[in-house]
Amino acid sequence: MTAPARRLSNGTMASYGFGAVAYGVKDAGFGTFLLLFYNQVVGLPSATVGLVIMMALLIDAFVDPAVGFFSDRTRTKWGRRHPWMYASALPIMIGWLLLWNPPSVMSEPQTLVWLFAMAVIVRSAVSCYEVPSVALTPELTSGYDERTRIMAYRYLFGWVGGLLMLLSAYQYFLAPTAAFPNGLLNRAGYGGFALAGAVFIGVAILVSALGTHHEIRHLPNPPIAKQTLRESFAELRQTVKNRAFAILMAAGVCAYTIQGISYAMSNYLYTYVWGFKGPVFVYLTIALFSGVFLAFLAAPRLGRTGSKPKAAMGAVLLGAALNTSPYWLRMLGVFPEVGESTLLPMLFGFFILGTASNVTGFILGASMMADVVEDSEAKTGRRSEGVFFAGSFFVQKCTSGIGIFFAGMILAVAGFPAKATPGTVPTGTIDRLTLIYAGLYIVLACVSAFFFSRFPFGRVEHEARLARLAGAPSVDAAPREP
Repeated sequence: MTAPARRLSNGTMASYGFGAVAYGVKDAGFGTFLLLFYNQVVGLPSATVGLVIMMALLIDAFVDPAVGFFSDRTRTKWGRRHPWMYASALPIMIGWLLLWNPPSVMSEPQTLVWLFAMAVIVRSAVSCYEVPSVALTPELTSGYDERTRIMAYRYLFGWVGGLLMLLSAYQYFLAPTAAFPNGLLNRAGYGGFALAGAVFIGVAILVSALGTHHEIRHLPNPPIAKQTLRESFAELRQTVKNRAFAILMAAGVCAYTIQGISYAMSNYLYTYVWGFKGPVFVYLTIALFSGVFLAFLAAPRLGRTGSKPKAAMGAVLLGAALNTSPYWLRMLGVFPEVGESTLLPMLFGFFILGTASNVTGFILGASMMADVVEDSEAKTGRRSEGVFFAGSFFVQKCTSGIGIFFAGMILAVAGFPAKATPGTVPTGTIDRLTLIYAGLYIVLACVSAFFFSRFPFGRVEHEARLARLAGAPSVDAAPREP
């Protein structure tokens, strides 16, 4: 049962997109502050913190596909996805509060166990919301271009949520004080940061679920046959063998790991390399949002006028060049020094265009994942939105798992000291840090671009497949070109 190729109303689009705020808040916290908090504030070794957070991904490897599989097979008067969305709000909020409030009386091993347990709870609860939520995309419409527009809205709201949390942290919760000139080291501030994030997450989830509730009657509700557990796993294996899905997973692992490393390293780079403090973080937030808004405008247009795979490939490569250029130029001695009037305008220019390129690639990749649903349906006779977007979401969570692990290793290899004071870290340490970071960024971006270039179909094949599915379901054996 394929969704009609329709354009969503503004109200539905806004409420559906707003739900991504919850993931944006989680992503900003995990990606930008979690390593810094447990390393520089709590005092745990950076490499160990990164390893513990990455280990939580092992649990996600089972949770995400399970949520996707079971939400595909859920049948209630509220449809397949909404029961999961409603039920996830409270567990996420509670887990989020506990994550940022480890008891100070615990030993180092006990604190690491706390970090692992809370990370698993938060990420698993987020999976129970985000996987069913994003699986709605191909169910709301089969339109090739409308799916890109939907994803543009989700990414816009997701970044809005994340950037608002960054802004509130830098300007209020973790702002410099007389006791803490570097407010990021103020442990008490993280309590308020956690509470604000929990409220924001809960509101976003409920607004999105309630705002799309009226769509339940229009969503595909294919029949399911009773199966043994063995038959269910066999069906799951057949579904995920889809070639287009595997290619997007590979591209996404590299692209989102780049984002994860960048998030985890961001406060170190901003504070210790570029000397950011005080109101500069406000300007930074505005610059990053400008880049996201450019991507919101650009991605749907690129999807309409060209090839999604080629546009995604180009966006990833351009983003890598723009985001690493300031570090290469600094090491060559041709970039403005900290304190010079031209530093911030040049740096923010690179950040705006680099962010726009990266987010454009993410939007196009997510839109292609929605198109994979019908490719799989044509081959297997089943719609498996939940399974495919569980895979996609698992890849995204590598942002705060593998990325934080690599960031911790970069800090350890560079010999970066714990609880360091800005301006006192040796130049050699800073140089090693930026060289490893920029080099790894370029390598991962090139691998991601290669996989995007191998995506096996585009608009013509997708629309022909929809026509065949609307007529008589059959295995799609048509040749595919990007």
